[in-house]
Amino acid sequence: MPLPKRTDIDDYFAQLPELQKPHLEELRALSHRVDPLARELLKWNTPAYVRGSNTNQWILQNFTHHCSLRFSTDFFGAHKDVVSEAGYDYGEGFIKLPYNRPLPIDLLTTLMLARVAEFEISDTE
Repeated sequence: MPLPKRTDIDDYFAQLPELQKPHLEELRALSHRVDPLARELLKWNTPAYVRGSNTNQWILQNFTHHCSLRFSTDFFGAHKDVVSEAGYDYGEGFIKLPYNRPLPIDLLTTLMLARVAEFEISDTE
């Protein structure tokens, strides 16, 4: 079943089911702490954290039993091993974060900081 169309970021978070709110709101706050220069936009009906003219740093996604933190597949490919070692499932470009487990804040912060650093290096070249 498709998600309801969101009108903006605040509407996205307001429409989250109660089960999903704690994880997604914590990911939102973490996103702002890790990259205060990123703009929070609604893209593909989900929150995207964007730098520069339109470079996605990461995207938040909500599903029935988990949420995901999605990066570009090129970036995430270099980090699959650390995600696997931490005991989390992943796919092409994303880490699955089950609602019945606490968020791995240290791991997510490490991933986000690496993505910010990658953007800042490529932006100066």
